[in-house]
Amino acid sequence: MSVSHIIILLFIGYIIFTIDKKQENFPVPVILVGIGIGLSFIPYFSDVQVTERTIYHVFLPALLFTSAYQFSAGEFKKNAGIIIFLATIGIMLTVGLLGSVIFLVSGPFVSITFLGALVIASILTPTDPVSVVSIIQKAAGDDTIADVVEGESLLNDGTSIVIFSTLAGMLAQSQSAGVFSFFGQFLLVSLGGVALGVIFGWLISKAVYITHHQQYHVMLSIILAYGVFNIAEAIHVSGVLATVSAGIMLSFEFASSEKEEKFKENLDGFWTIVEPSVLTLLFLLIGIEAKEFLAFGAWGFALIIFLLSIIVRFAIVMGATQAFSKWRDKISWRESTVITWGGLKGSMSVYLILSLYSMNSGQHDTIVSLSFAAVLVSLVVQSMGVSPLAKKLIK
Repeated sequence: MSVSHIIILLFIGYIIFTIDKKQENFPVPVILVGIGIGLSFIPYFSDVQVTERTIYHVFLPALLFTSAYQFSAGEFKKNAGIIIFLATIGIMLTVGLLGSVIFLVSGPFVSITFLGALVIASILTPTDPVSVVSIIQKAAGDDTIADVVEGESLLNDGTSIVIFSTLAGMLAQSQSAGVFSFFGQFLLVSLGGVALGVIFGWLISKAVYITHHQQYHVMLSIILAYGVFNIAEAIHVSGVLATVSAGIMLSFEFASSEKEEKFKENLDGFWTIVEPSVLTLLFLLIGIEAKEFLAFGAWGFALIIFLLSIIVRFAIVMGATQAFSKWRDKISWRESTVITWGGLKGSMSVYLILSLYSMNSGQHDTIVSLSFAAVLVSLVVQSMGVSPLAKKLIK
């Protein structure tokens, strides 16, 4: 991808964000993906490609860090129980249930193994509500729902990657894994990433106090976001959870400081500019990349997979909220429905799809295409529906 491509894509993003700056009913990423698909038919963009490495190492650290350090420490503490449950045990249950149902109904449509169905389910478990959190807040008038959706998405990426890596490795016949080895790997990768992020987040939060210029605070935040991510990946723990934990640690430290607003203002001055730029490039590139995977004959089954993912997620969310006594009065089936619908798929799912594609060199094109189609349907349908659904059920 050339510099001219980047400039053109950013200009397209500028136009779209300017037109729909309130983002109340139709999130910008949906429009960007559609434009990206259209651009893929233009010869000038035929050589533009996005790899799983680009998404993972260039785009995700910035998006994860921005969401993490801006996430309220108080809201995280208040909603920690349900957020952690949904992002860990909830994800595992979702993969098992969704994978089983996909396999059971796949017969009349496509031929996939049970393991292949589990891989599809693992691709569809990470949520990416970056484009709808503000919409949920405005439409529902309830920060709790938005906080649970956003908090879950920050943590569930790490769980999803561990599950996907194990299942995809088994699918490629490069490894086998038992229950105990999976949980051992999960704990090592997850807890290792969290510990690394907490340590570096705390260190940087202290370093902030010895710097007195905005540009130095920004430099430290860039070092933290990308540095801890790459260190974690180098020592084979979760870079995603390391970056998220570091950002949340900053949020906790800022919350206990009298200079919280100053520090956040300094970081916001940079990251609130970076975020829409990264989102623009990411979703346009996803649209451009989608063309290669969407020309297949099982779109009907992809729609069924999307519907099944909604049903299974609702069952998990509803069950979890009713299992904890302190959540029963706060979150009814109405709030559970909005939380379910707000968990749309996005950048992490696309990264997992491209990882599977590169790993198997076209051997599992059906799984790749079904997953990509289900992700795009989720992004479009759930993004468009979240505002009217929240307004109807909550207000």
